[in-house]
Amino acid sequence: MAGYKETPRQKMIAMMYLVLTALLALNVSKEILDAFLVVNKSMESTNESVAVKTREKYTQFENQYNLNTNKVSPFWERALNVQTEANQLIDYLDYLKYKVVQVSERKDSAMIMDLYYIDTVIYGHRKKVLDLALVPTKDKYDATTFYMIRENQNGEAWKLSERMQVYRDTILNVMGLPANSRKVGLITNMDGITYRDADGNKQSWEMHNFYHTILAADITIFNKIIAEVRTAEFNALNKLYASVSEKDFKFDNVAARVIPKSTYVFKGQNYEAEVLVAAYDSKTQLDSKYVTGTDKWKETDVNRAKTVDGEEGTIKLKFNTKTEGLQKYAGIIEMRDPATDEIVEYPYNSSYFVAPPSLTVAPLKMNVFYIGVDNPVSISAAGLSKNQIKPVIDMGKLKKDGSNWIVRIDKKPKSGAMATVSASADIDGKRMSLGKSEFRVKRVPSPTAEIAGMTDGQLDKNVFLASAAIIPNMKDFEFDLYFVVTSYTFATVMNGDWLQKNVKGNVFSDEVKSIIRNGKRKQKYFFEKIQAKGPDGTIRSLNPISLELK
Repeated sequence: MAGYKETPRQKMIAMMYLVLTALLALNVSKEILDAFLVVNKSMESTNESVAVKTREKYTQFENQYNLNTNKVSPFWERALNVQTEANQLIDYLDYLKYKVVQVSERKDSAMIMDLYYIDTVIYGHRKKVLDLALVPTKDKYDATTFYMIRENQNGEAWKLSERMQVYRDTILNVMGLPANSRKVGLITNMDGITYRDADGNKQSWEMHNFYHTILAADITIFNKIIAEVRTAEFNALNKLYASVSEKDFKFDNVAARVIPKSTYVFKGQNYEAEVLVAAYDSKTQLDSKYVTGTDKWKETDVNRAKTVDGEEGTIKLKFNTKTEGLQKYAGIIEMRDPATDEIVEYPYNSSYFVAPPSLTVAPLKMNVFYIGVDNPVSISAAGLSKNQIKPVIDMGKLKKDGSNWIVRIDKKPKSGAMATVSASADIDGKRMSLGKSEFRVKRVPSPTAEIAGMTDGQLDKNVFLASAAIIPNMKDFEFDLYFVVTSYTFATVMNGDWLQKNVKGNVFSDEVKSIIRNGKRKQKYFFEKIQAKGPDGTIRSLNPISLELK
């Protein structure tokens, strides 16, 4: 940071920009397009590398903030503001990359993402990124020029330069540099900077970069600006971090802090933690001794303690977890006090809980799996996200449904067979079994055949006729499924004779309606041999119905 000398990476970015400017002055041939793709790919790789370095610096900064909040807070808050502004500007640049492709290709948003964006893993993070090589119109400029320039400075190029200047002002303020400083990038229409077209005429920054510029060049320029944003962010972050003078930390107030990855681990996993101190000299050797099974360090523990060498102010602990339950440990950090040149000890202690893998499979409607229907279940394990859990079932099918799962069993299993749901998870690079749960498999219960909500009793003739059908009612059953009545037998006594009619479906036939309509008080009607087809395809015989006219 001294004198703000350019790093090799910054020099490389500047060289790439010179190459880009030279390419823009040439006729666009296949070779030139290929060159743009190479420069753009290299720029994307550089941007991700700088982003990783920046995240690491934020982590270091946050650790110091957690250890000495009062001292670090003013600088940490400014760092978070820089981070927010940088991310907002980069999100906007990513949006512009997407929009210029969309206007150039004249396709809707869904097609743009499906055709030209690919899933990739960058430094351990999965994300969708634009693959410029897949875009057919990367050598076209008409649509993108109109989008970026337009008339009366209404194009996105002017909005971009305004946002770049706002972010640049933030960085200059953090760095303590004047407004005309060239030590921070993101320069647009600053005094003393002249842009000219191929004929030597003066241009604005917006016209110089985006007028009649092919799509491939637009994308590369956006990535070049992202590089400047990330580099400026990293430099500002370093400036703020350096402003927290480590000499201001008083060694008589230094305390060791344990920062575990998790205090809840499964048996067989490793427990991992870092032990930090609030201030340290990176050139000073840092060591630790620790013992397990206690929550307080005692001098008598030295003989049985294990030693861990420190690295850059951090002690990394790693324990095997073979015993379940609450586990305790305590230790000391030993470091040399620069004021007295004596070894000073800083005690620490912590604990964690070791649990056996615990799988919970909870049906969301009934505590059994029914054949021929979707059975929703919740599958979870303490200490794990649902995305980590990989469940399987030994019969039927198991499929994801949002945050839950659906069990579908279409064939009747052997008598007494149970459905078993088991699960595993990848934990610390190892596949671990989480356990299993068994469930009874049952046929969907038969519905109750009803007319006007009744199975027997007296019924008003008008209500009887208005009901017009036999309804299969699934009482006290949580699933949304339906049976269909396929046939029934209707019978009554008329003039001393037994009259019987076979009917298809569940609706009263015209003949049945006529008999009911002409019925007399106290006359009885019988609906028997009622057949219904269930969602599993089986035919069920339902209960008879006996009704009497009032």
